[in-house]
Amino acid sequence: MSEQQRQSTERDLYRDTWVRYLGYANEVGEAFRSLVPKAVVWLSYGVSSSYVLADAIDKGKKAGEVPSPEAGRSTRMALAVVDTFVWQSLASVAIPGFTINRLCAASLYVLGTMTRWPLNVRKWTTTTLGLLAIPVIVHPIDRSVDFLLDSSLRKLYPSVGKPSTP
Repeated sequence: MSEQQRQSTERDLYRDTWVRYLGYANEVGEAFRSLVPKAVVWLSYGVSSSYVLADAIDKGKKAGEVPSPEAGRSTRMALAVVDTFVWQSLASVAIPGFTINRLCAASLYVLGTMTRWPLNVRKWTTTTLGLLAIPVIVHPIDRSVDFLLDSSLRKLYPSVGKPSTP
């Protein structure tokens, strides 16, 4: 079995296992923002950001292990790290975090103006809506970030450095 075939059949720790869910920690933190101290929300961003950094480093390391005459080893590694880091930062942290934050803020506001529910009930309802929205927003955001990077950043470098997205 060639090196490339072995790597394509190998499980990706950051995309094919439970570790992938660490990238969603900030969305969970945003959903719980109205119920927990801000430090807990910031901690959830720390977990997600650590996941992004670890995945980017892993993809760079793997890109360096693949023999290729098209680009130098350090170039392949750097491109894989940058591409993965930008993709994951947008698709796993920034866009979903903002989306859940705004959804929860809007729902808390609407529930406050349109219902007479106690504040605690409104907060738990908002948290539940935020948690339920996470699986709904993931794939559209992933595809949108793919399109964005394919239309911009990825035009700047050859396909040899592009890691596959989840």
